[in-house]
Amino acid sequence: MYALLAIFGLLLSCVPAAALQLTPKQELGKLLYFDPQLSKEKNQSCSTCHLPPGFADPENAANPKTSVISKGSVPGKVGTRNAPTAAYAAFSPHFHWDGEEGLYLGGQFWDGREPTLKAQAKGPFLNPVEMAMISPRSVKESVRDKFNPFQPRYNELFATVYKVSLETVNLADPLVAEMLYDMAADAIAAYEKSREVNQFSSKYDYYLVGKAKLTAQEQLGLKLFNNKGLCNKCHISEPLKGPDGSTIPPLFTDFTYDNLGIPRSTNPAIAQAPVDLGLGGRPDIAALDPKGRQNGKFKVPTLRNIGLTAPYGHNGYFATLTEIVDFYNTAGLPGRWPKPEVAQNVNRAEMGNLKLTKKEVAAIVAFMNTLNDGYSTPLPNVTLPPSP
Repeated sequence: MYALLAIFGLLLSCVPAAALQLTPKQELGKLLYFDPQLSKEKNQSCSTCHLPPGFADPENAANPKTSVISKGSVPGKVGTRNAPTAAYAAFSPHFHWDGEEGLYLGGQFWDGREPTLKAQAKGPFLNPVEMAMISPRSVKESVRDKFNPFQPRYNELFATVYKVSLETVNLADPLVAEMLYDMAADAIAAYEKSREVNQFSSKYDYYLVGKAKLTAQEQLGLKLFNNKGLCNKCHISEPLKGPDGSTIPPLFTDFTYDNLGIPRSTNPAIAQAPVDLGLGGRPDIAALDPKGRQNGKFKVPTLRNIGLTAPYGHNGYFATLTEIVDFYNTAGLPGRWPKPEVAQNVNRAEMGNLKLTKKEVAAIVAFMNTLNDGYSTPLPNVTLPPSP
């Protein structure tokens, strides 16, 4: 797990303050990211389900007991998974099989089905239960629609960044529409790699550089996180050294896939949905895995901004951090929780029967809340992954 993170040796190095500003490509990506005009009913943008400061669904975070999945552009249309945070997704490596570790790593979405941020950015626009646009052409027509208030700025930025005139380009040509759609995804991915989305501005970040002190409860939580709670087995909490000697800030994920044995959701919105096999439910993975060794596995999420992104789990089963930490503590104990949605491949080596007390659970939760961005301004000298 630690070896995996070493590939991000470029994360921390001295960079000029100007590098923290948005480039023209990132500015274009931000415009696209926040534009609700690019959905069927002109009511939903990327930010609808991934809104700052947590870059997750604000409605879910405000009502985590009842709202566990995101609404689509078309009334009545919803997905079946809780929207994860978009913050720090830029650091996930391309989806791949690690032969040495014997497991899958990286990718985007809960099941890693898209290898990169750029590929991921193309999905929601055309997803019938999300933004519900019918084609790349329809998205680009909305971009250059004279009634879109951002249209003049789009014209300027597409010309600056991609040397393309939106006003004269022929969108009736499918190849041209696809090319422009690819450019839009490229720009969104660039924005998602910016400091606005990856701030490293939490109390823990400041603690690591000696500019903040953890409370006694938070200190206890950090100790438990790294020891008795076994949390750091998958959610790496220590800075690392890259191959070039640079310091890598902790990302609180190892980008692997795991079946925690989360129970099936009873929320009316998704209670009747088919069993979610996660990684194992992907046709390409299932074809390579006839014994179902990947069934029930979902990507280990970052814990950065975890206090801002309720509910928790791929299906939003847990409304609070206390609930999910208690699940890690007691999963598998007789009568404690409903049976797992997928019984295969459940991880009980690193969770379950941890014997944490209520005080210790509360301390871990207190520590996890130090991972929320916004404690202070983003720390300087952080280099992000290169823009596409």
